[in-house]
Amino acid sequence: MTDGVMRVDVNEVLLPGVGLRYEFVNHDGDRIGVVARRSGDFEVVVYEGEDPDEARAVLRLTGEEADTVAEILGAPRIAERFADLTREVPGLSAGQIEVAVDTPFAGRPLGETRARTRTGASIVAVVRGEEVIPSPGPGQTLHAGDVLVVIGTHEGIAAVEQIVRG
Repeated sequence: MTDGVMRVDVNEVLLPGVGLRYEFVNHDGDRIGVVARRSGDFEVVVYEGEDPDEARAVLRLTGEEADTVAEILGAPRIAERFADLTREVPGLSAGQIEVAVDTPFAGRPLGETRARTRTGASIVAVVRGEEVIPSPGPGQTLHAGDVLVVIGTHEGIAAVEQIVRG
């Protein structure tokens, strides 16, 4: 534990002809593995003993299902990490801004807002329903109701809000 934050060591093991296995020990001392198969499927396994070949499959997921689980688990973590970052850097804040229905940018690429150039604030994620789009590029299309996660000064975030709310 460092600075009150528990660090988890993840070991990566190449499985020839199969894919990769990521494994770690959870806080209860259980060895957990995630097998990323070359097919794009995933398995979450729990090891019964010390033998890495003796594992009990707990969950099998297609690539799409694994992406969904990652989004569900990742969305709150993204917000937490940005909140932590803003506490560590004086003058830096995080905000969430909903794209208004009547904004001229609904249905348009993010880059057309020129938000970073105009405000100095960065849009670091787009939340669309249950989907999280991290590090959106300028070609990412905005939709009414999207929530933009913005990092910058209070003034910069307020300026982004003025731009995307119309």
